[in-house]
Amino acid sequence: MDSHDTAAGFGQVSEARRLTMTVTESFDHVRERFENAVPPVDLARFEQLVRAGASWDEVRRATTENAPHFFMIYWRMDVTALFRLAGGTRQCVEYLMGNHVIAERMYQHDPAAMLYAPLRLAIYDSSPAADPGAVSSERETPPPVTAGSGAPPRGPFTSITIDQPSTRFAGLGDPAITQVALDLDRKLAHLLSWLDIPVPKPIAATGPRTA
Repeated sequence: MDSHDTAAGFGQVSEARRLTMTVTESFDHVRERFENAVPPVDLARFEQLVRAGASWDEVRRATTENAPHFFMIYWRMDVTALFRLAGGTRQCVEYLMGNHVIAERMYQHDPAAMLYAPLRLAIYDSSPAADPGAVSSERETPPPVTAGSGAPPRGPFTSITIDQPSTRFAGLGDPAITQVALDLDRKLAHLLSWLDIPVPKPIAATGPRTA
């Protein structure tokens, strides 16, 4: 059996940092705003470019047009209806979002980078009735509470959660890939800022966004 481990006999180990941002908006509103900013990948257009043997510059232009905020949706699954059959009450949709031009910058160093590209992101209802006692180590903007001691928090609340890209790709142990992943951190920060969602400190500190 083939393997690609380090000299010590073990692969690279890295702990990803999960980022969870909570806002006082309905699930449907957050989902709609996100999907307007991150459109589905135009598969027909890219398949045509492949058939035509287009240049990579043409792929870059098509990608920029498809992804005005750097990211596109490659896959989406709304688990709400199915899990409701088991008694679930909260709404949740998960996505694979990314940018194949950025992914190629990592792929050229190690195809194993595709293990983490596209990025996985979830949007879910985190109102107290749907998610009692939920806690996240990287939660931003904790839900406000009404006046008075012990008053229940107002809602609705919706959370977006994603693993910080640079901490995920760091597990590949390639500094060149990690540098590209830091660029993904900046682009994720740009997207959240555009959506008027608080940018978590770990990615807000990665520097100005790149084009």
